[in-house]
Amino acid sequence: MAAEVLRIASVGAGRMGRGIALSCAIAGAECLLVDLKRRSPVEFDALVDLIRKETERDLGFLASLGLLDGERVPELADRVRVVDQGTGARVLREYMAIFEGLPETQEAKQSALTWIGTHASPDALVASTTSTMDVNGLSTLVTRPQRFLNAHWLNPAHLMPLVEIAVGRQTAPQTVANMRSLLKALGKVPVTCSASPGYIVPRIQALAMNEAARLVEEGVASAEDVDTAVRCGFGLRFAVLGLLEFIDWGGNDILYYASGHLSRTIDATRYRAPGIIEANMREGRNGLREGRGFYDYADRDVDAYRRERLEHFVKLIGHLGLLPAGLGGRQGKS
Repeated sequence: MAAEVLRIASVGAGRMGRGIALSCAIAGAECLLVDLKRRSPVEFDALVDLIRKETERDLGFLASLGLLDGERVPELADRVRVVDQGTGARVLREYMAIFEGLPETQEAKQSALTWIGTHASPDALVASTTSTMDVNGLSTLVTRPQRFLNAHWLNPAHLMPLVEIAVGRQTAPQTVANMRSLLKALGKVPVTCSASPGYIVPRIQALAMNEAARLVEEGVASAEDVDTAVRCGFGLRFAVLGLLEFIDWGGNDILYYASGHLSRTIDATRYRAPGIIEANMREGRNGLREGRGFYDYADRDVDAYRRERLEHFVKLIGHLGLLPAGLGGRQGKS
């Protein structure tokens, strides 16, 4: 017997809604893309045509890279069904997972979540894709808030693996488990966090982006050199090692002393080490060389672990054509 096809609804036909719909189609799911904006029949038909062309364009690009069979583009595009509010109201009950992707305003979210609550199945999993609004605040707009959480997709939604799940006070544990299972079935990598401004990625990247801008503002380096440093240094390492994992590799004590120096010479508040770094110093949790840090390495084959991570790193820089001269046949450049 063939496996049951996932049927997912994406409410809101903007960039995020379309990205989720495309991601679903690529993964083999069917997606109902609901446009809640009131339009004339002519305007709606034009929107449907635009979304179809965009979907086929994006699928065609992936086919040109050899990531999918170009002959399947029409079939995959057919998995995205664009409907207006009226049709959506009639069929939404058939979809057991619903993502809300309206603009980041209270009015838009309230209107969309009220509409979903009116027309969705009582058992449907409901998630807002908001990048700024607190899940606990939004849950007051939802019928049966135990089935509700935030699921923050990173753009472009059909390519970025990560989806951040923010859990509310009323979110049922089974809702979290169901959302993680659904995202994994779509080929995504879910992470879970509590209700906190900025989730994980936006909070980290806001600090990094502001610091990059300050480097240019202060005349430390040009925009081009800052971005080159990120692409060829900072970003490469953290594509293989997580930030906390990297602290363990380099040494918690190194970060502690570096933070102290930067606090004294640049900005005391911005570079102050958090309490957990100071506690790790006191407790001798400085990382790999001591067998414990943010992670416990006591029962791990550290040599095999190091080799695995370094092998991934070498493959990455090789793929990007950034291997040092003398490796992989790359010649030195002046």
